[in-house]
Amino acid sequence: MAAGSIAAVSSGAAIAPGAAAAGPAPVPFAIPLGAVPGSKPPTTAQCVASEGIPCYGPSQIQAAYNMAPLYKAGHEGKGKTIVLVDAFGSPSIKTDLAGFDKGYNLPAPPSFKIITPEGKPGSNSNWALETTLDVEWAHAMAPQANILLVETTVNETIGTAGFPQIVKAEKYVLNHKLGDVISQSFGTAEQTFPSHQSIMGLRGAYTLAAKDKVTVLAGSGDAGVSSPSDAAQTTFFTKRVANWPASDPLVTGVGGTQLHLNQAGARTAPDNVWNDTALLGSPAAGGGGVSSVFSRPSFQSSVASVTGNHRGVPDVSLTAAVDGAAVINFNGSWSLVGGTSWATPTFAGIVAVADQVAGHDLGDLNPALYKLGPGSAGLPDITAGNNTVSFTQGGKSYTVKGYTATKGYDLASGLGTINGAKLVAALAANQS
Repeated sequence: MAAGSIAAVSSGAAIAPGAAAAGPAPVPFAIPLGAVPGSKPPTTAQCVASEGIPCYGPSQIQAAYNMAPLYKAGHEGKGKTIVLVDAFGSPSIKTDLAGFDKGYNLPAPPSFKIITPEGKPGSNSNWALETTLDVEWAHAMAPQANILLVETTVNETIGTAGFPQIVKAEKYVLNHKLGDVISQSFGTAEQTFPSHQSIMGLRGAYTLAAKDKVTVLAGSGDAGVSSPSDAAQTTFFTKRVANWPASDPLVTGVGGTQLHLNQAGARTAPDNVWNDTALLGSPAAGGGGVSSVFSRPSFQSSVASVTGNHRGVPDVSLTAAVDGAAVINFNGSWSLVGGTSWATPTFAGIVAVADQVAGHDLGDLNPALYKLGPGSAGLPDITAGNNTVSFTQGGKSYTVKGYTATKGYDLASGLGTINGAKLVAALAANQS
């Protein structure tokens, strides 16, 4: 991906003009907020005034997902560990997290550890930004959960690149019983792998996680129903594709929504499927579709009319929009970011809280989520928006028609979004 371009990348994330880039890497849309002075994080009104888009901090997202009843009861993820897997990591992550916590009056996590099972990684500014988003927002949603950052040494672009190291690192975590929920803000189109078997050979960590009752999450992608088709991240598929590992039946695929909130975190309009393609001039929407590798798992029998004989993604969707972005503290400055790279660690924090309430790890969430079903108390339905994307490449204009959110399960928003207090209660009761 060329520096300064808007190009969706293999994590289902992208970088906006003006943001630092250092070659292909899964990074969020990044809009530096240099116009907001001072050490305090910007308010929603300041973001609108300086950048033309709203932004949201932890208290607003906590309110939007109804986390207050859980926090009031002392359920903030205590005793649970969220595992965040990122290539290269970030050299400034500890100071950035401390600044984030100070800016938002959050406590430091009880434990924040960094491990490098594959050896000491190099550096990459794009992955550093991704790492910051993952760590700060997982912590924001589960303030008393431990954070374990797992850094790997090889860049994940498309196909198998980087995945052997990621799988090995995740197996290390699982074999040593180091975490309760694993959050992955990366992925690539199934069609970029040399064969279906090459994907099957990389599933070892997920089968082990399922056996050990560890929840695994992955972003569904940020290029809508398309995805980058080359390692340089400069071209996109002109047909519908789905991204792995979100498409894996042992993984909960997390799609994207756009929130409309006031400063208190109250909704001013219903949530819709995230799609900033028109705003950013390049594919920028929540990933979704049907797998070309995995057949429909039994937990999706109830939505067979939508998925056919294939595994469908996403399973659930949370906040991912640039037009309604996350605030992060990165390299000592406040920046705005978006993408399913935000939605995924946000959900990881909610899962950690659910594990605490249940009194044990919930493991693979998919059977329980589909048992609850779309429109249930814990899974408010999303009925507006789509993940169609348009772009120009090779001198030609393309539109890859996506899916539209409708009543019930759909391939734009999955089962819907999250009501934290009600979903946690339902999951804990279902798997007690």
